[in-house]
Amino acid sequence: MDIKEIKAVIDLMRKNSLSEFEYEKDGTKIRIQRGPDGKPQVFSSSPNLLTAPTLVPVSATLPPTPIPMAAPTPPAETLPTINSPMVGTFYGSPAPDAPAYVSVGSAVTPESVVCIIEAMKVMNEIKAEMSGTITEILAESGKPVEFGKPLFRIRPA
Repeated sequence: MDIKEIKAVIDLMRKNSLSEFEYEKDGTKIRIQRGPDGKPQVFSSSPNLLTAPTLVPVSATLPPTPIPMAAPTPPAETLPTINSPMVGTFYGSPAPDAPAYVSVGSAVTPESVVCIIEAMKVMNEIKAEMSGTITEILAESGKPVEFGKPLFRIRPA
């Protein structure tokens, strides 16, 4: 791959908002990546093209293209969870046509039934065992759960 081909790849990267390109053929390996300043940087492990591994600014004349970045996700709250005490099938309601025991926003007490786990044809009511508000339902009704799997996230009262 010669310098003209590298420049063509950089133009394609800019036009398509790509942030990284990698090429490998016959022992030649090239990686082009946008640096933090938006300018392309070339890494090569080919003795034919550049000394290996090298960081080379390709062109100072290329205008920096802003790289679309996803908004950073805030760290998940570390709220306590209600975990499965057994292996079985999770059910959020007492019957398929019945309303769910709890939903997001439901206030629960230690004695509140939050779901049923079926194990060996036995329906086991699972209680919250703490007071608070359900903030997230982590299991899907009718799906298997493992011992210790978080079923609900709860904000303590």
